[in-house]
Amino acid sequence: MSDDLLLAPSITEDDVRRIVREEVAQAFQKDPAARKATIIASKGTLDWAYPPFILGSAAAAAGMDTSIFFTFYGLLLLTKDLGKKLKVSPVGNPAMPMPLPMADVFTGLPGMKTVATAMMKQKFDKKGVAKVEELRDICLESGVRLIACTMTQEVFGFEASDFIDGVEFGGAGACLSDARKSHITLFI
Repeated sequence: MSDDLLLAPSITEDDVRRIVREEVAQAFQKDPAARKATIIASKGTLDWAYPPFILGSAAAAAGMDTSIFFTFYGLLLLTKDLGKKLKVSPVGNPAMPMPLPMADVFTGLPGMKTVATAMMKQKFDKKGVAKVEELRDICLESGVRLIACTMTQEVFGFEASDFIDGVEFGGAGACLSDARKSHITLFI
């Protein structure tokens, strides 16, 4: 960690950005693998759609060659008609903050998925959080490789025309090849 960060009495956001840029530049000079990040996206719910695109665009912004491999339910994140498919599943998500306290048993009631999805979308809109489609576009514009798992594509019966422009197709071997060369590999 930079000594600037430890000694500074009050650190601004610009200071943090400068220090991160310097640290990343130093890491890139020391190790070429530090320039690569591989992210594996395996979930297709609204709450799990954000992390791969946020982390992928952040890695690209830091100058890293970044790829996101979409497999199983994560493959849905690359489809053209994404917006209507994304839902939040409150079942099995005990950490999900609810506006009113409720027992876990209520999260499984019919209609709760719709309620949870509407609440999350409303909260994100109020906070100015970009929509998943916007983050996905930012990734593509930033040069992030979006790779659809061909095995999952076959299993779920997707055609290449179901996906947005710019998607690459590859199997587990392609993912492992990228991961092997990466400094950072994340499974989401």
